[in-house]
Amino acid sequence: MDFELNEDQRLFQDTARAFAQDVMAPKAAEWDEESIFPEEELRQAAELGFAGIYVSDDYGVGLSRLESTIVFEELAAACPSTAAYISIHNMASWMIDKWGTDEQRAKWLPKLMTMEHFSSYCLTEPGAGSDAASLRTKAVRDGDDYILNGSKAFISGGGRSDIYVVMVRTGDDGPGGITCVVVEAGTPGLSFGAQEKKLGWKSQPTSSVIFEDCRIPVANRIGEEGDGFKIAMQGLDGGRLNIAACSLGGARACLETALDYTKERKQFGRAIADFQATQFKLADMATELEAGRLMVRSGAVAVSEGAHDATMKAAMAKRFTTDVCFDIVNDALQLHGGYGYIKEYPIERFLRDLRVHQILEGTNEIMRVIISRMILKGPYPANR
Repeated sequence: MDFELNEDQRLFQDTARAFAQDVMAPKAAEWDEESIFPEEELRQAAELGFAGIYVSDDYGVGLSRLESTIVFEELAAACPSTAAYISIHNMASWMIDKWGTDEQRAKWLPKLMTMEHFSSYCLTEPGAGSDAASLRTKAVRDGDDYILNGSKAFISGGGRSDIYVVMVRTGDDGPGGITCVVVEAGTPGLSFGAQEKKLGWKSQPTSSVIFEDCRIPVANRIGEEGDGFKIAMQGLDGGRLNIAACSLGGARACLETALDYTKERKQFGRAIADFQATQFKLADMATELEAGRLMVRSGAVAVSEGAHDATMKAAMAKRFTTDVCFDIVNDALQLHGGYGYIKEYPIERFLRDLRVHQILEGTNEIMRVIISRMILKGPYPANR
């Protein structure tokens, strides 16, 4: 129950914060405005180990999920969109690391860890969003190959990534018929839709990923046939914590901006920070930020330790934190008045970026489904 970061964790935090402030923050507005995927800066992040934070230390850094949330909070305080892409790259790389063979790990991880190669995670389909187990992209065995047909929707890195970790159907309907495979860029039959025009997350490309008689070797399968849904869900436990941490970073940056602004902005002859209504609003924002951070870090420890309630804690942290952090950013915008609505200030960018965190990695409505199922199954509360 020691809530203080240890010396190593503070070092990781300081390193991520310095990189975010020195490299990401000065360019974040431009990346957003021009829809720039910052490959050079991503590779600089990889030099610090941020491409494989919780990938095993023979290829990556080998840190826990707690350290990863600390890093992602710091990176997102500069640019939630870019931090979120790094999170997705970590998740896809971790799936190869955890479930892949030694040969697969040696083949793909070295270039993923330097971000010479970028990766994408492909689960969502046009007809299978929240109901992920209903996915229809098929992989039919043909000798030593699989032939893939189908499509994936809203894929971060779509059209740019080098490695696509894809969930496909090799068996019957339902979760047990899903298998995980790797599809490499340039594979015949792999194509992409137009780049999506998004509200936020503009520093990362997003498109549909299309498979038309796309032939890949069976050697590209991660795990066994039927393991895909398990791999996907375990990946999402960590992904939900990472995206919640990205919300923390964005909300913290906006709270800090609001604190400075309300001290400087004068109306009716005094700083608006002197008004009790403003003080109460700032107090609530800070309290909710702290509560979210505690939930994220508790969930991260549970996932790292393989706790029996890890999935529930990750869902709770994602649901609560992404909701309250969006509200914090929205309140910060309100405190800025009309200035919060223009691009001279960064808050509108954070607002646009954080909105999608309530949707991806499982919508917050699905988080409630997960939580309610687990507490009704019981016993709850257990070990508390």
